[in-house]
Amino acid sequence: MEKRVFGRIQRIVVKIGSSSLTYPTGKLNIEQIEQLVRQLADLHNRGMDVLLVTSGAVGAGVGKLGLSKRPRTIPEKQAAASVGQGMLLHMYEKIFAEYGVVVGQVLLTREDFADRRRFLNARNTLQTMLGFNIIPVINENDTVAVDEIKLGDNDTLSAMVGGLVDADLLVLLSDVDGLYDGKPGTPGSNIIQEVREINNQIESLAGGAGSAVGTGGMITKIHAARVAMHSGLVTIIARASEKDIIRRLVAGEPVGTVFWPSVKLVNKKRWIAFGATVCGRIHIDGGAARAIQNNGRSLLPSGITGVEGDFDIGNTVSIISPDGKEIARGIVNYTAAEVDRIKGKKTADIEHILGYKDFDEVIHRDNMALE
Repeated sequence: MEKRVFGRIQRIVVKIGSSSLTYPTGKLNIEQIEQLVRQLADLHNRGMDVLLVTSGAVGAGVGKLGLSKRPRTIPEKQAAASVGQGMLLHMYEKIFAEYGVVVGQVLLTREDFADRRRFLNARNTLQTMLGFNIIPVINENDTVAVDEIKLGDNDTLSAMVGGLVDADLLVLLSDVDGLYDGKPGTPGSNIIQEVREINNQIESLAGGAGSAVGTGGMITKIHAARVAMHSGLVTIIARASEKDIIRRLVAGEPVGTVFWPSVKLVNKKRWIAFGATVCGRIHIDGGAARAIQNNGRSLLPSGITGVEGDFDIGNTVSIISPDGKEIARGIVNYTAAEVDRIKGKKTADIEHILGYKDFDEVIHRDNMALE
């Protein structure tokens, strides 16, 4: 296959999974970490902005604590992460320092993306770190995160970070070569070199869960690639243990599976689509669905058929078509109770029904992101 042409790559986010950082025993794979750091330091020395999203805190803690297997309860995972997080950062600091590179730790949770102000604060922090030639070492804050605020995996986190800082390339390194058209390792199964659209067929190839030491799997990488594609990032899934893998990928060598970006959402719409917490659902009729999807229209009360949830003004909700599929997300101008009262009515009737009318639209098109 011909060399891949990416255009100018100035900012790169690299995510490495637990299985690539630790041995099956849970102990850190020092050789693997050193190879990774050397490549990232070299890109940094070239003048590129580098951000590292790293898994491995829980896995490293498991090894340090002498546990025979990964803990299952959240408190146990958090305890292991509290031990492993320090080990992991110390290792990165030590090895990066040998190449004269300064790193800084950034711990994030879903709330840092769901709240618009915290989202912008995180963006400003990372931009400032890069301005100081610091390589951010990013992980989910496993020591405090619970299910309600967890992103769930560092694949998703890395894609959201990539969108947050307007990166050019996202590299997802794992213990797999890429996405296959069948079960990897079986006769007739081949790696898919490139993907331009994530459809049902691509999702069906993703398979099940990840390794014994990680939380991810191919399905989380596909989800991350979808987020990245809408953020304008080129995304590549590749094997971490391949020699000089990051350098080769940046050079355009056709290794792993590349996901080419689709139409880039503006920053606010990226936040609506992937960062904001969804607080409810608004069901619409076929006419409203066509107007939104085909004509870029706002959502008016006349097209609404039902309301779910207890959302407030300024919350993000899902917009559901008659066939039950989410077609968009948007920021609402009215509460759930108000939308329920004006659903199916004309815009001119809003003031009569509610006693006031602050907006003609329930969701304005500028505050809406299509699926």
